[in-house]
Amino acid sequence: MMSSNKQKISPGNLTKHPLVATLVSLRGNERACVYTEPLWGIPYNLYSPFLTVYMYALGVNDRQIGLMLSIGMIFQVFAALMGGVMTDKLGRRRATVIFDTLSWSIPALLWMFSQNFWWFLAAAILNSMWQITNNSWTCLMVEDCDQNKLVHMFTWCTISGLLAVFFAPAAGILVDRLTIIPAMRIIFGLTFVMMTTKFYILFFKSHETSRGVIRMRETRGIPIRKLLVEYIDIARQVAKTPRTLLIIGIMVILNITAAVSNNFFALYATQNLGIPDAWLAWFPIGRAIVMLIFIFTIQTALSHLSFRIPVLIGLILYIASQLILITTKPEQLLPLILYILLEAFAFALVIPQKDSMMVKFIDPVERARVSSIVYMSMIAISSPFGWIAGELSQRDRSWPFIMNMVLFSLCFLLIVYTKRIKLTDNT
Repeated sequence: MMSSNKQKISPGNLTKHPLVATLVSLRGNERACVYTEPLWGIPYNLYSPFLTVYMYALGVNDRQIGLMLSIGMIFQVFAALMGGVMTDKLGRRRATVIFDTLSWSIPALLWMFSQNFWWFLAAAILNSMWQITNNSWTCLMVEDCDQNKLVHMFTWCTISGLLAVFFAPAAGILVDRLTIIPAMRIIFGLTFVMMTTKFYILFFKSHETSRGVIRMRETRGIPIRKLLVEYIDIARQVAKTPRTLLIIGIMVILNITAAVSNNFFALYATQNLGIPDAWLAWFPIGRAIVMLIFIFTIQTALSHLSFRIPVLIGLILYIASQLILITTKPEQLLPLILYILLEAFAFALVIPQKDSMMVKFIDPVERARVSSIVYMSMIAISSPFGWIAGELSQRDRSWPFIMNMVLFSLCFLLIVYTKRIKLTDNT
């Protein structure tokens, strides 16, 4: 009887949860990619709640923040176009370490020493190259892995970011004691160290994928100009593929709405609702707790369903969260907490599904180049909306969130409309 009871509570039984089982079973590139994510997620979650407030403290206004977003997106279009070429010519592994360093490590130093708008603009232009490493890193993680693990792997990437959020109070305490500018300079110094460490650990602990080896051999000696010309045929292929057009539409909307929330929520909360700067670090923690509980319970139960059901539910919650935010009165904390709860549920439902769709809906033979076309299209369409959001916020800081509600509604209609299109065997 005792041995039977011990068996029931043995640590090995914990691995029966599908997410935990996936994490334990990761090997090779998938392990290197997933296990090193906290070294990026921790510093990112330390500085991201405060970045626009830091800009504002250094004299950057709402209109300039919006302009910077649009300029950054224009450069991201070029980076996304080059993503497939660089990923194929350099290999997934080398492209990742080179462009991670250029797009995250160097901008962290620029943010650390920033004095005015022009420093932030330079950092935004360099940071745009993350679109190249987004392509190469995804290929590095997924190309040699079991496709049945994809949703769980992307969920673990989300979880690592959520766990990193629990370090955010340290940033809030630092801001409270030192004020925003000196505190952020320290945080960006830490960001440079941690992210750079992550990039080189990943490089040395990973190996080139089998598809990457083939593409490096196929593109050796071919001029970049010629490789770019070949994108014309790839673009035609994308234009004729309904499931790829669907993912572009979804990604455009989620990219715009995420940019609005990430860049204008802190200003709205501090300047319009009277929330102290230091409190900004605590909102991501509440969001992370909700999402972690959701991921390990409800989301797992939904994993067998078509992607449409969780995405549609998530979009409804996104709309509700924006409505609550813009109707919140100054210094009211309870509605803000409800906003965080609903937005967290929505994110947990939608984002892992979107990431796995990006892998499942793309031809694995041409993954790097099709991904480049997808990301380039997404950013090109999204790019004017940074400027639009900045202009709206300059007039009324609630207007960008009204724009979000309209966009989430359009995404909902897009998902409903595509029910008549056969996308996969289980849609």
